[in-house]
Amino acid sequence: MPKWTHKHLLDLQEMSRDDIALILETAKSFKEVSQREVKKVPALRGKTVALLFAEPSTRTRMSFELAAKRLSADTLSIQAAASSLVKGETLLDTALNIQAMNVDLVVVRHSASGAPQIIANGTQMAVVNAGDGCRSHPTQGLLDIFTMNERIGKLEGIKVAIVGDILHSRVARSNIAGLTRMGAHVVVCGPGTLIPMGIEAMGVQVTTRIAEALKDADVVMALRMQKERQQEAYLPTVSEYVREFCITPDRLRYAKPNAIVMHPGPTNRGVEIAAEVADGPQSVILDQVTNGIAVRMAVLYLLLGRKAKV
Repeated sequence: MPKWTHKHLLDLQEMSRDDIALILETAKSFKEVSQREVKKVPALRGKTVALLFAEPSTRTRMSFELAAKRLSADTLSIQAAASSLVKGETLLDTALNIQAMNVDLVVVRHSASGAPQIIANGTQMAVVNAGDGCRSHPTQGLLDIFTMNERIGKLEGIKVAIVGDILHSRVARSNIAGLTRMGAHVVVCGPGTLIPMGIEAMGVQVTTRIAEALKDADVVMALRMQKERQQEAYLPTVSEYVREFCITPDRLRYAKPNAIVMHPGPTNRGVEIAAEVADGPQSVILDQVTNGIAVRMAVLYLLLGRKAKV
């Protein structure tokens, strides 16, 4: 088993194949913890994890909080709108004050790309990126990869179709980085205006034709239309997007019969994914949420470095 050598988790592009494999293997043992009657182990007793969220979040924030608590760590939750950030304090000064309270690790979500890196460079705490701008969301990528491996049984050689707003999606970038490292074939699809220039350099196939993207896919991942990050009119109308790219039962038939359907949430039903698909037998959307706790437990455990029996 490879050793963990990283102080932070900022971007899956910094992770080797062995690093990702170690996280996935560690997450398997922690998933069992959440199925116990007493959902807690003492692995991080005495450690303190701060959650610094400068953007709205439901799944990611709750998942990290539950992960820390199930490892017996103390947690400190900081919402930017109720912090001194609104009074003009810089992000680094906020982080330094958190560090002064002897916090061991800080989980950071921020609208500015690179914000977690600033904290990692300026403090001694371990830092986990919980999503920064359009750049990276490593634990979402990891939980998605964990779910694929769990349901399909392998990652090497599978076809993963990622459909939607690729341009503004940190989830897409993290999935691409992790999946290509693990040997999967990734196809990205969406309107030409929402495909980043040069994304082929990340090792993906690009198409604007939904049938081509979904053909023989093992995994179909729909992405949310991120209107809050779109500063320009990338599409004439939402209805046009629905007509061309919404994952419907008819379109899903292009994929393999046993293909799984994923979505990082929150879902806009009837826009990027039809309700019948989101709630259908091929959907693993809620499995992603469940697996997020196990994966984040694994990340916190590896970063804080306590050795204890699960």
